[in-house]
Amino acid sequence: MVMEDNESCSRREGESSKSRHRRKKLEVYNEVLRRLKEADHPESREPGFDDQLWAHFNRLPTRYAIDVNSERAEDVLTHKKLLHLARVPANRPAFEVRLVQIVPVPDGNFEDSVHLHSPRKESIPPPPSFGSSPNLEALALEANKSEALDEDSGLSSTTKLRPMHEITFSTADKPKLLNQLTSLLAELGLNIQEAHAFSTVDGYSLEVFVVDGWPFEEVEQLRYAIEKEILKAEKTPWSNPYSFPLGNEQDQIKIKCEPDHLAIPHDGTDVWEINPQNLKFEGKVASGSYGDLYKGTYCSQEVAIKILKAERLNTELQKEFAQEVYIMRKIRHRNVVQFIGACTRPPNLCIVTEFMSGGSVYDYLREKKGTFTLPALLKVAIDVSKGMNYLHQNNIVHRDLKSANLLMDENEVVKVGDFGVARVKAQTGVMTAETGTYRWMAPEVIEHKSYDHKADVFSFGVVIWELLTGKLPYDNMTPLQAAVGVVQKGLRPSIPKNTHPQLSELLEKCWQQDPTLRPDFSEITEILQKIISSSNREAQAQVVGGGSGHGHERLPKKRLGGGGFVGGEGGGYH
Repeated sequence: MVMEDNESCSRREGESSKSRHRRKKLEVYNEVLRRLKEADHPESREPGFDDQLWAHFNRLPTRYAIDVNSERAEDVLTHKKLLHLARVPANRPAFEVRLVQIVPVPDGNFEDSVHLHSPRKESIPPPPSFGSSPNLEALALEANKSEALDEDSGLSSTTKLRPMHEITFSTADKPKLLNQLTSLLAELGLNIQEAHAFSTVDGYSLEVFVVDGWPFEEVEQLRYAIEKEILKAEKTPWSNPYSFPLGNEQDQIKIKCEPDHLAIPHDGTDVWEINPQNLKFEGKVASGSYGDLYKGTYCSQEVAIKILKAERLNTELQKEFAQEVYIMRKIRHRNVVQFIGACTRPPNLCIVTEFMSGGSVYDYLREKKGTFTLPALLKVAIDVSKGMNYLHQNNIVHRDLKSANLLMDENEVVKVGDFGVARVKAQTGVMTAETGTYRWMAPEVIEHKSYDHKADVFSFGVVIWELLTGKLPYDNMTPLQAAVGVVQKGLRPSIPKNTHPQLSELLEKCWQQDPTLRPDFSEITEILQKIISSSNREAQAQVVGGGSGHGHERLPKKRLGGGGFVGGEGGGYH
C-alpha cells in the first residue's frame, strides 16, 4: 500500500512551506515503503506495517524526512527499532554501531554504495543514513581530490576511501543530552564528522553521529567500548547534581534540595530574597522549554521576572538556577543586566532583574531585517565589550554569549544578560564542561578541551558578525553541522567585503584557533575605540555640505522585551 496525499492545499501564491514539507515527508515515506516491499523485507510483511512506518515519520520532525537517505530504507527501520527500545528504561540509551563509507562520484554527489539488490558492491560498506550533507560531501571530495574514476570498478586504484563508523543513539529526551553524548564519544577518542539530532513528539530522542578515530573496522569492539563508557557514566554521573566548582575551596557551593527552599550561600550583608506577594505580573514576554519571562513590577519598579516551570523542575535545573543567582547577586555594572532578587522556595523559583524595554539584539536584527550602520555597531560592540571585561575581571566566564543574550534598555544601553550557564573560573583557570550554543561556541569548548575566558572572545566575534550581516551564523547548516565544521575544518563565518579593515582584523583575531592568540576584552575595547576615531576622521573628510551617511544611528526605543529568555536557540536553561 502506498499512502496518498488527500490533503487539499490552498495555492494563492504557490504551495505553503508547511504543505511542501508534508509533501516531502509523504514522498520519502512512500519511497522507503516501496524499497522495503520490493526487497521483501520480513518486517514489511507484518500486519499494519504501513501504518507503523507512517507513525514513525510523524513522531519525528519533518526535518528527519528531508535529511534521511531514502535509498537506505533499512536505516529507517533501525531508527524505528531504537526508538521502540528506548521506551524501556533498562534499554537506555539504545544504540547501534555500523561501518559506513563515503564514496564520491564525479559530480560531487554520493553514490548509492549498497542497494537492496546490488551484489557487485557487497564488499563496500553502506553510506551514512544522512549521507548527502555538505560536511560529508566535503570530506569525500577532500579525501579523493584529483582522483579519476575507473571504468570497471567505478573507483581508481589509488583512491583512498574513508571508512568511518555511524553511531545512533535513542533515549528519553532531556536537557543537555547532546552534551553528554558528544562527551561520551570524545572520551573514546572519536572525532565527530557529522551529527544529526531529532526529538520526537512524545519525548524521545534520536541522535546519529558519523565518527572517525576508531582504529578498527570491526564494530563489535567499538560497541563494547561504548557500553563500557555508558556504564562508567552511570556510576559516575556526567554532572554531579549536588555540587559544582566555583573557584577556590571556600567558594564551593553545595546545593541542598530541601523541600521548602534552595540553600544559596550569602555573606549576610546582601538581601536578595523576594517575597512573591510583592511581585505584580503584567504579561508574558517570552517562553522557553524550562521557563517563562514576564514583564511586571516589584515595589513599583518595572522588572523582568523569569519563572522556572514547576513541571520541569529537577535537581539539575535547580542547580543552574542557584548558580545564576549566586553569580548575578554580586554583579554591578552599567553593561550587565541588573539583578534585583530571587524567590528560592520551590516550586515557585524565579529571578527578578531590571526590565530591558529595548528587547534583545537578536530580535532587533530579525525584525529590522537589516544591519547596523558602523557607528551604531561600534556602540553596541563597546557596550558588550565593557560588560564582558567586567565579568572577566571578576573571574566570571559567561559561556553563552550571543545576540539573544544581549539586551537593550530605554536609554540605548546594551547589556549582557542570561547567566544560566555562566561559571566562576576555577582556580586552575580552565574548565572542561561543554555548554553554550553551537553556532557561537569556541572550538575548544566543542571538543571538550580545557578552556577559559577566551572562549567568550570567540563568541563575541560571532556576535559582531551578526551585527554586520543581520544573519544567523551558518544558516545553511544545522547547529551540529556548524560545530563539526568549526572544529574539523576551521570553519568561520564569511566576513563581508565592505567591512571596515580594522573590524575585519579584529574578527580574525577573535576567531583564532589558539585561544591564547585571541585578545582580552580590555584590548578589544581599545581597538573598537580606535576604529570609532578613525571612522569619524574619515567621515569628516568626506562631508561636503551635508551628512556622509555615517552619522549616529539611534537604537530602537520602547520595544517590548526583557531579561534573558528571548530569541535564539539553546538559551539559558536549555
